[in-house]
Amino acid sequence: MFKPRLKRLDTLFTGAPVYFLTACTDGRRALLANVGVHDALIRYTQEARNHSVLAGRYVLMPDHVHLFAAFGSASPSLAEWMKGLKAVVARHLKSCQVNAPFWQERFFDHVMRSAESYEQKWLYVRDNPVRAGLVANWSDWPYQGEINPLTL
Repeated sequence: MFKPRLKRLDTLFTGAPVYFLTACTDGRRALLANVGVHDALIRYTQEARNHSVLAGRYVLMPDHVHLFAAFGSASPSLAEWMKGLKAVVARHLKSCQVNAPFWQERFFDHVMRSAESYEQKWLYVRDNPVRAGLVANWSDWPYQGEINPLTL
């Protein structure tokens, strides 16, 4: 008769929580796994440090990007930061005469709750290129890495 209540979080997040972020291309078009987009992503995430955002590990797949990032109290909002990332990549794609639209309107975000879940999530994400049949070993995928080490 009554709906069950949502479980309360065991941890209250303060400071700079680490988010797991995923953004997909419009129509899941294979636009992202190339040197130019990779360079644009690296430049944007390195510059983010000047705005209290630390980008961590990432994997750039042909039609989506997975990224871990920590946002400090002086950071832009998560939505503003992701809008900026999408804009930087879109600008590069436009310069290559790729037709818009480039991105799905929304993105996925999840707050990481512990070091264990961060590591588990990373192991799953880093193997995406292997599961997709793009490489035999995750370390052979050229469009992945770590901008800043993040800890929970």
